[in-house]
Amino acid sequence: MLEVVRVLRLDLLIKLALAVFLGGIIGFERELSGKPAGLRTNILICLGAALLMDVSQRIGVADGQRIGDPARIAAQVVSGVGFLGAGTIMQGQGVVTGLTSAATIWVVAAIGLTVGGGFYVEALGAGLLVTLVLAGLGRFEIWVRRLRRRVTATIRTRLGTTADELETALSAYGLVIQDQRIYDHSEDRTFELKLAGPSRQFDVAEVELKRRDFIIGVDFD
Repeated sequence: MLEVVRVLRLDLLIKLALAVFLGGIIGFERELSGKPAGLRTNILICLGAALLMDVSQRIGVADGQRIGDPARIAAQVVSGVGFLGAGTIMQGQGVVTGLTSAATIWVVAAIGLTVGGGFYVEALGAGLLVTLVLAGLGRFEIWVRRLRRRVTATIRTRLGTTADELETALSAYGLVIQDQRIYDHSEDRTFELKLAGPSRQFDVAEVELKRRDFIIGVDFD
């Protein structure tokens, strides 16, 4: 029986099956979310990492004696998977997307290495935790983002109004200036701003700012 296990590498079969399962449950969540790195991508990454880790452990052994460093191939997996992750990150119009997909690819590779190393309990626990984070905290993250908004604002003030004065007025309502441009006209000074702050504060700030003497007009897009 032991000879059959050794020849057929049933232990490797268990590793690969677990890698498919763990990569699959994470990939399934990504597939449901419509992400570019979905079911098949995560399965293949986890499966490949597990296989390479197993090879890495076995290739450096001769006559029962270790003659090489089993971490060398694993180290290349960790760095090499970064190219896949970079391919999922996109930037456009000041917004970066794909970071979660890139991080998922990286952690799936780590889970695969853990499976390939024979640490089944650790890999299973990590896989379930990653799935929980992706599926459960995604809704929480959306809720948090709804609490905090980023808007473009155009505020017309009297001539001579300084950026510090306007910043002080906005900070009273919890709004932070992330970017600003100032234009002077014959009758007023116009501030074009990118603001961030609690969602409910923008309506309050728009009403209250209009009551200040140096404010002529407020428009939040």
